[in-house]
Amino acid sequence: MRNLGRPATSSNVTNTLARSRLGTASVVFFVMAAAAPLTVTAGGATSGFAITESKGIPVAYLAVAAILALFAVGYVAMSRHLVNAGAFYSYVSQGLGKPAGVSAAFIAVLAYNAMQIGLYGGFGAVLSGWLDDRFGIQVAWWLCALAGWVVVAVLGVLRVDLNGLVLAVMLLAEIAVAAVFAVVMVAHPAEGGVSFAALSPSFLVAAGIGAALVTAVTGFVGFEATTVFSEETRDPKRTVARATYIAVAVTGLLYGLSAWALTVATGPDNIVSAAQQHSTELVFTLVQPHLGQFFVDLGHMLFVTSLFAALLSFHHTVGRYLFSLGREQVLPGILGRTSRRTGAPKAGSMTQSALAFVLLVGYAIAGADPIVHLFFWITVSGGLGVLILMTLTSAAVIGFFGRDRHDESFWRRLGAPLLATAALGWVLYLTVEQFDVLLGVDPASPLRWAFPAAFAAAAALGLSWAGLLKAWRPDVYAAIGLGANATPVANPFAPVPSLSEAARP
Repeated sequence: MRNLGRPATSSNVTNTLARSRLGTASVVFFVMAAAAPLTVTAGGATSGFAITESKGIPVAYLAVAAILALFAVGYVAMSRHLVNAGAFYSYVSQGLGKPAGVSAAFIAVLAYNAMQIGLYGGFGAVLSGWLDDRFGIQVAWWLCALAGWVVVAVLGVLRVDLNGLVLAVMLLAEIAVAAVFAVVMVAHPAEGGVSFAALSPSFLVAAGIGAALVTAVTGFVGFEATTVFSEETRDPKRTVARATYIAVAVTGLLYGLSAWALTVATGPDNIVSAAQQHSTELVFTLVQPHLGQFFVDLGHMLFVTSLFAALLSFHHTVGRYLFSLGREQVLPGILGRTSRRTGAPKAGSMTQSALAFVLLVGYAIAGADPIVHLFFWITVSGGLGVLILMTLTSAAVIGFFGRDRHDESFWRRLGAPLLATAALGWVLYLTVEQFDVLLGVDPASPLRWAFPAAFAAAAALGLSWAGLLKAWRPDVYAAIGLGANATPVANPFAPVPSLSEAARP
């Protein structure tokens, strides 16, 4: 029989991720960095007020946090029984069937790549503007973006715990500044004193709440990636649950209270016009008289590092999805390779970096607007993809526990997942219906359907590919979604072998 258990000693690749390198705090840093707290509080909330013209953005953030907390109940319950870097792909495969799982995988790869690559537009533009304003240095946005790309590409193939330390420093600094800014704004309210009007639940049934909820959802994208790092945690059954609940609670409170603080400082009746006038500079304009220029400069700098931290976090998520799909040969087996020295998903990381480089160069050559055409349009579309995945996964939890209760309570296996599926489905419907509002285009524009259609095409492609695998590679099809438990250690110089090939003499 072919010896697959002893890889060549000269190789620097394997098909397993580094084990026991991440604790709860490290996982929280990864997923909250993807959510980019300062970017959301300084940019996302302000843009939400300006675009939707709704004063209910604060309560929308809190409502979405509640929905995601419901989603997390079944999600983390399932994580105790399935440990797989493929996360959504694995869960949907086990809960709704293998064809649906492959469709979810294709949607995930498209969505998370969109989030990661779109962020380069924001990072490049914001860094370029900061260098010009602060130091008088004029650098093209795409050069700044490519500089960030180089750093991300290098960190992407290093030890995951080293990346966790980098993200920890950035994340703690931006959370501290965002919290200080919120306290200062509440301590200096507009005429009339502190108002809680923006936290009224009545906004949840007001006209235009769909766009407000979608704006809020995009701010949380990334928290669900706790399970993506499950194979690299010290205690997956406990770490994933703790990290997920902490991420939802901290980001939900930070976003909701920071958005509310903006309404306090401007006055609820003035927040929309103030946001439209000052855009992402609103929060800095409001705190500058009370904190001074130093803290404003620090906030601007952390705005840049917040975007970078999100870039790095989403890069790791994409790399692990590609690794999981390569390990199971749903995609080329070479993607299932990891660095023997660092345990990082080397092939998946390098593939994501190559794709990002090609698209960045393409946008630069086309002369596209990095904020509107790359950062805003593409990340909003990526958020739509993740919302689709969360809705599918919530339904998959019901299917999974419907076959075997696994000693989970009724609330964890059916009650919370059922409520979460209904709520997420409602938000998804509102997202697609009001996508023109989010893009800022005419309702008749073909663009309002082009981006959602891309995910429909990815899903259809996934279904077709699953059918082909079932017909041509039944051994590979049988192992879809099973992760490391379905794949033996492979010869690192060849694609990861299938189960039937491993057993063949």
